[in-house]
Amino acid sequence: MTLTTRPPSPDSIPCCTGCSMARFCLAGEPTPGSSEPAELAHRVVRLRKGEPLYLLGDPVAALFAIRVGTVKTHVATEDGRTQVVGFHFPGEMVGLDSIGRRQYASYATALEDTKVCMIPMDALCTLAASTPSLASRVFLALDRQAQRTRALQTLLALMTAEERLVTFLLWISEGQSARGFSSSEFILRMSREEIGSYIGMTLETVSRQFSRLAQCGLIRVKHRSVALVDKAGLRAIAARPAISAVAPVPNGRRAGVQRVQAQGAGALVSARACTAWTLPQSAGAMHADSLKTKPIAWEAGNG
Repeated sequence: MTLTTRPPSPDSIPCCTGCSMARFCLAGEPTPGSSEPAELAHRVVRLRKGEPLYLLGDPVAALFAIRVGTVKTHVATEDGRTQVVGFHFPGEMVGLDSIGRRQYASYATALEDTKVCMIPMDALCTLAASTPSLASRVFLALDRQAQRTRALQTLLALMTAEERLVTFLLWISEGQSARGFSSSEFILRMSREEIGSYIGMTLETVSRQFSRLAQCGLIRVKHRSVALVDKAGLRAIAARPAISAVAPVPNGRRAGVQRVQAQGAGALVSARACTAWTLPQSAGAMHADSLKTKPIAWEAGNG
């Protein structure tokens, strides 16, 4: 895999002052005894679409808080394929997966024109040692990343292709809402191939599932623009069925799953209609990701 290594251009804009994303990220942590940000980050790095923020194996010198734009983290397989391991949005940190390493454990590449605030590791460690609230936020960020990793493992192991894509779209929607943007209509900055790499599906399966959801009336799709038409119906699909803590029944049958009812008759009708509608498939199209069953609910994290 070939990546350009042109150094990102620095910018002198103050990172935290006036930044709408400061409340989400580590760099916006107030200075002890003050309500003002500690200004952990001292410069903004600008990236054009497709430019790397750092490469696998580069020395870990900083974490990066996304101010504007979207970044994917990814690794390369031995045969040259790219495996996406994360998508990162405004207010999120990039590089947390390498915080205890000497070298970055993945590549980080901008999916659109992006600005990130650079947080030197030395400054972060020094201030965290004297600021318990900052140390707590670091641990919280690591915990959220662990939650997201666990949720992704669940998605890959237990969810059907339909449920994986629906869960991914709801995750994007919830993130948009948390940042003050529309949760019903948004533009996907990643390609369908990148989505498939992240949620364990082929490009063809991702495209087929987008078409299926659109035909069910649950979403509208135009290129990378997506509108969630029936959120209740989508949530019913994502939550179907959920794992229960109920003990096995005496006759030996396991009661390990509990169906989550949709809120509202319209949501239940939409979910059932989408489940009943099937696409013709050849034997070769029966990919393993469409054979998985028994999903559990997604645990959203802000890593």
